[in-house]
Amino acid sequence: MQRSMLKSKLHRVRVTASELDYEGSCAIDENLLEAADIREYEQIEIYNINNGERFTTYAIRGQRGSGMISVNGAAARKAAVGDLLIVASYAVFNEMELNAYDPRLVYVDGKNHIQRIGDRIPAQAA
Repeated sequence: MQRSMLKSKLHRVRVTASELDYEGSCAIDENLLEAADIREYEQIEIYNINNGERFTTYAIRGQRGSGMISVNGAAARKAAVGDLLIVASYAVFNEMELNAYDPRLVYVDGKNHIQRIGDRIPAQAA
């Protein structure tokens, strides 16, 4: 059996640009791409916390250290500057691979700078 699992996510990144006339994709600070193990041109899912939009695009490299999250092309209609997003990537694992599976979860501050990286979602308060 194979399972599609969360590979990595960037949690609550803030949109810094929205370029409707750009070719497409989402430009992400290279530091964030590396931290989340997302490769350039890899398919990503984007979940907009502000408006509930969910859409698929691909990642491209943004300027390292800039905090850039630029939603481009048609997707620019789904996210405005200042919106908070969850950017997720998924991978397919077989049962043996799942024995060593841990997602890469990247948490940022208000300027999209990495605050911590983990492999478990913190428990919710009761």
